[in-house]
Amino acid sequence: MIPLGETYAGLRVLDVSSNFAGPLACQVLGDLGADVIKVEPPDRGEDTRSMPPLVDGESTVFRSVNRNKRSVVLDLKDAVGRDALLRLGDQADVVVHSLRPGKAEELGLGYDQFCERNPSIVYCAISAFGSGPAGRDRPGYDALVQAFTGMMSLTGYPDRPPARSPTALIDLTTGMWATIAIMAALRRRERTGKGELVEAALVDTAFQLLSHQVLGLLATGQAPVRTGSVGPSAAPYEAFGCADGWIMIAAANDRLFARLCAALELTALSGDARFTTVSDRVRNRTVLHELIRDRLSPGTVAEWVRRLTAAGVPAAPINELPQAVDDPITAERRILMPAEGIEDGGLPLVRLPIDTRLEARRRRPPRLGEHTAEVLGAGGFAVADVAAPLPSPQPAKV
Repeated sequence: MIPLGETYAGLRVLDVSSNFAGPLACQVLGDLGADVIKVEPPDRGEDTRSMPPLVDGESTVFRSVNRNKRSVVLDLKDAVGRDALLRLGDQADVVVHSLRPGKAEELGLGYDQFCERNPSIVYCAISAFGSGPAGRDRPGYDALVQAFTGMMSLTGYPDRPPARSPTALIDLTTGMWATIAIMAALRRRERTGKGELVEAALVDTAFQLLSHQVLGLLATGQAPVRTGSVGPSAAPYEAFGCADGWIMIAAANDRLFARLCAALELTALSGDARFTTVSDRVRNRTVLHELIRDRLSPGTVAEWVRRLTAAGVPAAPINELPQAVDDPITAERRILMPAEGIEDGGLPLVRLPIDTRLEARRRRPPRLGEHTAEVLGAGGFAVADVAAPLPSPQPAKV
């Protein structure tokens, strides 16, 4: 059996992207064994290198999506740097970029230029609003796409302003979709011998994440609204206050509701006509919430989680992030893994969430330009001929 971390051994990927979506897509391929060459501009490198928080001068943002890569500095504003990238593309299988639509073509780095030299290359272009005439000139970041698609209008509580997801939800999910598109194109290449152009757009991702809200709107003509922790299609499916914190309960069907009533010693609710079906409970959510809240409020979160879990009722503490990171489940799932070449106690990496066995590839994120001489030299380049100057040597960071 091929180890998971060697799935794409022998595959070469040029990562000409920045921020989250493209770098994540390339990191996934790197975690699976591909040789990922991260191409960065001189001086400061890609944008996330300077984003706080910093640990010994290294951005934790950059670190989160750039492991298992080699960094090469090329100045793509210069003809020599652009030619070097095209020549690297001659020996590559995949190129990923997140330049604004049309910019790669202006630089002579579009799909046609790579494909003419290497017909088997898979070329992935990532943008915010796509390459069509309506969207190509719109600048975009994750938060702007959350705003544009209506996602922010649905996030938060009804009496509060719209809110964005605290994670880079659209960026990171677009990175996953880009990876899937690349994998599908590589599979097609096995059959045809030819590469192709694939695109991934943040706006597409956002609407896909909103698919059931979109279909609900089209079916009913009613726009969804902000509901806080409430799941609008089931009840009780929301957060409840306890004596020392908050608990999330998700009793989404009749069987679970009956178990919840028994565990809370509120068996009369099971026979109450107001709460007979899911639809009944949704319609009478406010009064149901008050009855459950009054029962839960004197007890502790840990007490109720233990009791409800034993009864087979889906319930979880609403943790702060430090609590979640320290939970035994996090250790059991091997979420955090040490980076290769760092001492004990150094900043770890967050494992690719597909298999707990994937530990073989743990190369720390590269320092800016760390592999320029190595990569260009192996490609037959004279490093001194490439326009971008190499950065000054930097000590390894943890």
